[in-house]
Amino acid sequence: QVQLVESGGGLVQAGGSLRLSCVASGRSLSNYATGWFRQAPGKEREFVGWIAWSGDATYYADSVQGRFTISRDNAKNTVYLQMNNLKPEDTAVYYCAIPRLNWGYRRLENEYTYWGQGTQVTVSS
Repeated sequence: QVQLVESGGGLVQAGGSLRLSCVASGRSLSNYATGWFRQAPGKEREFVGWIAWSGDATYYADSVQGRFTISRDNAKNTVYLQMNNLKPEDTAVYYCAIPRLNWGYRRLENEYTYWGQGTQVTVSS
């Protein structure tokens, strides 16, 4: 069993930055690819980005490409989501998750097995 805990959310003005962290317990996160998703009020949860277990490959949703960066520090059992140039439409609860399959790029919610509880990001205009 893997437990994921996100942190780093908060309130920021448009154009600002935040860095979210996803820490795993129960197993080493270094063995797993990791995805980030978000859910805005009244909307379905959507894919944000994905990083390979090795950290040598990343993929992003078009809406965040060029503004968000996923990285990992396997020694700290942590995956990060660096968010720059934030926009009000980035307001959402952000989740990290581990996919069922550890190979290949995964962007569908039903491809993920373990989820954190989420952290709120609010971007004011």
